[in-house]
Amino acid sequence: MEAVIVAGGLGSRLLPLTERRPKHVLPVGGVPFLAHQLVKLAHSGVDTVVLATSYHAEAFQPVLGDGSRYGVRLSYVREPEPLGTGGAIRHVATALRSGPDEPLLVLNGDQLSGHDLVAQVDRLEQTDADVVLHLVRVADPRAYGCVPTDANGVVLDFAEKSARPASDQVNAGCYVFRRRVVDTIPGGEVVSVERETFPALLLGGYRVVGHLDDAYWRDVGTPQSLVDASGDLVLGVAPSAAMPPIDGVALVQDGARVEGEVRGGTVVGPGAAVGAGARVDRCVLMPGSIVGSGALLDRCVLGPGAVVGTGARLDRVVVGDDAVVAAGWTATGQHVACASRVG
Repeated sequence: MEAVIVAGGLGSRLLPLTERRPKHVLPVGGVPFLAHQLVKLAHSGVDTVVLATSYHAEAFQPVLGDGSRYGVRLSYVREPEPLGTGGAIRHVATALRSGPDEPLLVLNGDQLSGHDLVAQVDRLEQTDADVVLHLVRVADPRAYGCVPTDANGVVLDFAEKSARPASDQVNAGCYVFRRRVVDTIPGGEVVSVERETFPALLLGGYRVVGHLDDAYWRDVGTPQSLVDASGDLVLGVAPSAAMPPIDGVALVQDGARVEGEVRGGTVVGPGAAVGAGARVDRCVLMPGSIVGSGALLDRCVLGPGAVVGTGARLDRVVVGDDAVVAAGWTATGQHVACASRVG
């Protein structure tokens, strides 16, 4: 079985962390984010994955290689220009080998999910569907694509980010297409699969079915969702076979040095350091970053090489690559640009 991961987005909500790399290779739970998706696909019977790339496309292969360490054959298709989610799926069609009626898995490259992928694939045949969408229930569906279904799970509508949602069921960013349906997407054009493709399929009489699964799911599109996803993985709240063994409430990776206290699912990346008397709670410290002695960090992200000075107090602060936070600086909810100095 084949799969496509759409990974061309700019990751603008994750700036400055995405200034120098695509969001899909940021470390989450101590491994590149896409590792969680690749291992899940491999465990679900997928042997071939095509990565649809655009922004910082050159950065993927040095991190992910040929996919063999994750149990799949991984290839890369770069868009000549950003084509949107639907355009990206259509653009990789020539790299696929699946027959017209065979299932093709398509994943947005920023979703962390514990749902039953095999059950979603099986639902394609069980319901004689053309497309099966993974759906989840959320308390406030206004920020998502709202997907009401009938009693049999057949999709009735697809309203992207509606102010008055008709249902609490939302699009979770994982789809099973019959391969031939991908060819209905216009080629070489900017197309949104959410705003254009799915509504067009419904109008065209295609059978689109929802697969409702309320297992762990998170859209990892902001610094705080990245922090939460990473912490959930370390603490075992979010399932992923890509996680290394963890003993305790933090993950301290090879070459890291911790003299202070780390907790709450914090990840201390390779070569990173936490000074004496510092307390770091539910944070992501990327490789080579430094937290000075006596500093207090809560739900923060430090990019590679970032330095937080002695006694600083940071709450939900994102510090870009090689940036320096002065000793004693206090901040809440701020973003510090790469290679800058603040405080």
